[in-house]
Amino acid sequence: MSDPETTNTGSTPPEGMHTVTPHIVVKDVPAAIAYYAKVFGAREILRMPTPDGSMVMHAEIEIGDSRIMMAEEMPDWGSTSPLSLGGTAVSLHLYVEDVDATFEAAVAAGAQGVNPPTDMFWGDRFGRIVDPFGHSWGLAKHLRTPSMEEMMEGMKAAMGAAPEPA
Repeated sequence: MSDPETTNTGSTPPEGMHTVTPHIVVKDVPAAIAYYAKVFGAREILRMPTPDGSMVMHAEIEIGDSRIMMAEEMPDWGSTSPLSLGGTAVSLHLYVEDVDATFEAAVAAGAQGVNPPTDMFWGDRFGRIVDPFGHSWGLAKHLRTPSMEEMMEGMKAAMGAAPEPA
């Protein structure tokens, strides 16, 4: 195992950013910003158009205390969205005040409801959606902090009810 002191680049993120910041690719950045503002209360921080003004090269939004960078899909530049890729292997985990209301608002605004909100064995109320731009979002509210033993028992019970993977 490496020593964090020797593997850290020592770089300090700019004000308002965290060490790890999601950077997502979407088809239609302005529509995505409007969707995230409506459903998640996002606030637009900046928007930089391409030199010809035909699309958004880079944008940043803030949800709660976290920033998300985004760019328009530009396949010629190696920038493709989940819609073009046929899905995503990444899920953005978002803590919200009311999981049920946020889930319902997201679906009403065009998201696909994947997992309806449920109280989970790890202590969160949790639901999952895929937004109209192909990004997967886990919506959560922390309810309690169970012990590792409680979580393991809860996981066994949950997995025992699930079908075996193919």
